[in-house]
Amino acid sequence: MAERENRRDRREDRREREETPEFADRLVAINRVSKTVKGGKRFGFAALVVVGDQRGRVGFGKGKAKEVPEAIRKATEQAKRSLVRVPLRDGRTVHHDIEGRHGAGKVVIRTAVPGTGIIAGGPMRAVFEMVGIQDVVAKSLGSQNPYNMIRATMDGLKQEASPRQVAARRGKKVADILKKPEAAEAAEA
Repeated sequence: MAERENRRDRREDRREREETPEFADRLVAINRVSKTVKGGKRFGFAALVVVGDQRGRVGFGKGKAKEVPEAIRKATEQAKRSLVRVPLRDGRTVHHDIEGRHGAGKVVIRTAVPGTGIIAGGPMRAVFEMVGIQDVVAKSLGSQNPYNMIRATMDGLKQEASPRQVAARRGKKVADILKKPEAAEAAEA
């Protein structure tokens, strides 16, 4: 009996956590698909959703159902399960220029100075807004399919490395990584 109550409490806790609006979500695309059957056509819907906390975590998901709200709900749940952390410089842009690929989709993501804003198209813009990037310049090359554009953008963001990560990998200090090459040459001379 006590075990059953504990399970119920855990379920309620989980529901409360899921209901807290710590994540923002953005609907990127809805696709109506039809299946021809003996009596006519059956329609279904596919939804593509991007979810993020606007502080460096982002994920995307897709869901299919007979009704639009159910497809969006499924996509949102899948997106919350596939979150990745992206290191941001000053909480507003990426640390370095990135190229991401997925299939025929290719995206180029470049850092930008404060005040630039998000210069990116459709699905990429949704990803940047959900991750919390405020200044970025991006270009999509190749596929215009929103699924491939989002996957290519996510691929690029996963490749990004902060100076702290690079320093740890090389066994150096962050200051050594961020040192300008001209300053190092002047110090040696």
